[in-house]
Amino acid sequence: MRDFIASQNSERLRQRLASGLREREPAAFAKLARSLIDMALVTGIISRLYRAVVLSRAESPSAAYIVVTLTIGAGFLLAMASIHLSRFPLREWLWRAPVFAAAVGAAEMLVSAVLIALAREPLGTGAAHFNDWPMMAVRTIGWRIVVISLFGLLLAAVVKWVRYLLLRREHSAWSAGTVRSGMPGEDFVERRRR
Repeated sequence: MRDFIASQNSERLRQRLASGLREREPAAFAKLARSLIDMALVTGIISRLYRAVVLSRAESPSAAYIVVTLTIGAGFLLAMASIHLSRFPLREWLWRAPVFAAAVGAAEMLVSAVLIALAREPLGTGAAHFNDWPMMAVRTIGWRIVVISLFGLLLAAVVKWVRYLLLRREHSAWSAGTVRSGMPGEDFVERRRR
């Protein structure tokens, strides 16, 4: 019975939250956001090109420049992960976040290989070469998996906490051992214990 009530509550909450949104996103964007591979390709390509542009334009970067560019890049990466994960239930995030991260890293490394072939992939103060690529791939994919997985766990915890707070506030009368009496002047009636 508890699972039935919980599913009814979560469905009511979803409908109530969705009723406030009148703007519908384009079908193409919704399809892109649900596709793990397509979303990872777009994210990986844009992330690697952004990295290449930022690092090649910095002659002598200041601390503020580094912080701002890293924040923009990380914000884009985590926003794309959020857009993708938000299309699925929380229980799927456990495997979707690391797989999405690995796919983003793989897409980045494909773009990196093309940039190395064009001699446009920065590495330190010079250009990267094909013998640098395997170590760059391990580092990039590893960092993407760690960062996006931890972000997915944090985001899931926040989503779960907000859902809990909303449902608790709306259905505070449904706490264990009480039920609304429905009579004016009486808020709660204790259930009889046998």
